[in-house]
Amino acid sequence: MTGIALSVLDQSTAAQGHGQDEAIRETLALARHCDALGYRRFWVSEHHGSDSIVGSAPEVLLAALAATTSGIRVGSAGVMLPHYSALKVAEQFRVLEAIAPGRIDLGVGRAPGTDRLTAFALNPHANAADEFPQQVLDLQAWVTGAPLPGDHPFRAVRAHPTGPTHPALWILGSSDYGAQLAAHFGLPYAFAYFFSDGRGVDEALALYRARYRPSAAHPTPQATICVWALAADTEEEARRQLATREHWRVGFEQGIRNALVPPEVAAAHPYTDAERRIVDALRRKAFVGTGAQVAHRLTDLARRLDLDELVVVTWTHDPAPRRRSYELLAEAFGLDRRAERV
Repeated sequence: MTGIALSVLDQSTAAQGHGQDEAIRETLALARHCDALGYRRFWVSEHHGSDSIVGSAPEVLLAALAATTSGIRVGSAGVMLPHYSALKVAEQFRVLEAIAPGRIDLGVGRAPGTDRLTAFALNPHANAADEFPQQVLDLQAWVTGAPLPGDHPFRAVRAHPTGPTHPALWILGSSDYGAQLAAHFGLPYAFAYFFSDGRGVDEALALYRARYRPSAAHPTPQATICVWALAADTEEEARRQLATREHWRVGFEQGIRNALVPPEVAAAHPYTDAERRIVDALRRKAFVGTGAQVAHRLTDLARRLDLDELVVVTWTHDPAPRRRSYELLAEAFGLDRRAERV
C-alpha cells in the first residue's frame, strides 16, 4: 500500500521473570512469524555483558534462523567486527549462505556493543577498532570471493565453502563514520535511528549519498534506518506497553542494563523529576499507537529521508504484544503474507 518495505531487528531482549534462554527461543519464533507476515529481512544484534539484550552470538543464532525460515532474508545488525578475525567471520557467513542461499545479510559495525572490560576480554588487542576499515576490505573480498590486492599478505587465503551466491555486506552505524566508510566501499548502509532518537540521521544519510562510490554489486546507494516502533489494537494499549521501554530507558541513562519489566511494574515505578523528564522525552518521540497511526508516522519519516525500506525494532515484556505489533504494521503497510510453515 505504501510502497515501503518493512524489515525487523530483534535484539533478544530478556524479560523479568523469565530465563534469558527463553529470549533466544522467542527470537526464533518471532522470525518464523515475521517470515509468514511478509517482512523482507530479519536481523539480530550482537551485545555482550548485558542483562537486557542477550543475543551475544548472532552467527550461531542465524544458523537456526536460516534453517527454520523460508522466504525472509536473515542477517546480523550486526557483527561487531573488531572483536574477531575477518576471515573467521567470512567463513561463518559463507556457511550460513550455504544453508540459505541468497538470503543472508552480513551487517558489521565498529562499536564494541559492550563495556570496555568485556570488550577487552573478547579481544585484548587494544587498537582493534582502528583496523576496522582494513577488516571491511578483507571481509568484502573473502565473502564475495574477489581477489585481495597482489601485495596483500593473505592474498592466497580463501574463505570456504564457496558457492554461486554470497552474503550481502552492510555497514551499520549511528554516526558519520559508518556513513563515510559505507560510501567509500560502495556498500549498503543502515543507520541506527533508535540509538539516538534520530539525531544525526539527516547528516549521515546526506554524507553517505554525496560521497558514494559506485561498486559492481551496488551501483547506487542503498540505505535504511533501524527505528523503534510499537503498534497495538488501541492507542491506550500501545502506550501501556511503552511503559516497559520507558522504565528500561531510565535505567539505561543510569548505567543499568536489567531485564525488561512488565508494563504494570513500570507504571508503578516512583520516578524522580529528572527521571520523569527522560520518560516524557521518550514519549514525545516514540512511534507508538494503532497500526494505522504508527504506519502513517513511519511512512512520513521514510519519505522525508527518501527511503524505500525501514527496519523496525520492538520491545515488549511479553512476546504476544510484540508479535501483534508486527502483525498490525504488516497489515497497515500491505505486506504480502507467505504460507505458514509447519
